[in-house]
Amino acid sequence: MQNKKLLIIINPRSGKAKIKNDLLKIIQIFSDADFEVTVYPTKRQGDAALKAQSLKDGEYDRIVVCGGDGTLNEVITGIMRKGLNCTLGYIPSGTLNEWSSGLKISRNAAVAASDIVTGRETDLDIGKFDDKYFSYTASFGAFTEASYSAPQEVKNVLGQAAYFFEGIKSLSNIKPIHLKFKCDDREIEDDFLFGAISNSMSVGGIVKFNDSVVKLNDGQFEVLLIKNPATILQFQSIVDGILRKDLSRDGIEFFHTHEITVTGGADVPWTLDGEFAAGKDIITLTNIPSAIHLIVPRETEIK
Repeated sequence: MQNKKLLIIINPRSGKAKIKNDLLKIIQIFSDADFEVTVYPTKRQGDAALKAQSLKDGEYDRIVVCGGDGTLNEVITGIMRKGLNCTLGYIPSGTLNEWSSGLKISRNAAVAASDIVTGRETDLDIGKFDDKYFSYTASFGAFTEASYSAPQEVKNVLGQAAYFFEGIKSLSNIKPIHLKFKCDDREIEDDFLFGAISNSMSVGGIVKFNDSVVKLNDGQFEVLLIKNPATILQFQSIVDGILRKDLSRDGIEFFHTHEITVTGGADVPWTLDGEFAAGKDIITLTNIPSAIHLIVPRETEIK
């Protein structure tokens, strides 16, 4: 019987670079499960996308990403651009690993690898941001710059705190952003401090949604917009609402849509899964339903 083929795309610098110490253990787990394993270490930013994009349908039975949210984003981007029909596994080794936490994928590399062997395949939606892709969030405004401006060395030492400290540095520079959002049933034009178009249980590790409002394979984004508060009291109410998961507060817009167009943001930087994306005057974000096939632990429920 011919062994199944498995490709590991690994970012050796992600997180605290500990994944390199776990690599042999990971390979052994896959080898014991009768996989013929190939390892591809990424060399630079963007390399994971190029590698995924170079693959052919059926070349590997499974593609496993070892890295952070940025590395996963690159691999998904390559898969989507090539139109590959493949099964994806994820061993999170980055600083936040926000997407994986909502899917109950273990931060322990050996456990995550074992779950890729024994887990089940599920379909998940992917977002398209003009010609780019994102797995869990596209965001702009307050604190979003911290996710890509904090140096990797600082992230490795401080972990999630690196994003906080980098964000604090930009607090004095936060200015309202005037944008117009348009989708099927609504049009909103206002000054905003923050916005996220997401397919995730949380955004930035701070904004967490109730399970009842998020479905990861329903073809719908969760859209969260924070307006520029008129008073300190309104600002306090908005912050309290976010912490309490009460998104009905005045100044918070929260709704679902499969596609949304953003106008007026030519100079507004975005982040896609923590990676920088330049703004444009008109940007369309589209939800591509059930776009990827991901292996999750058997106990993970995708509602």
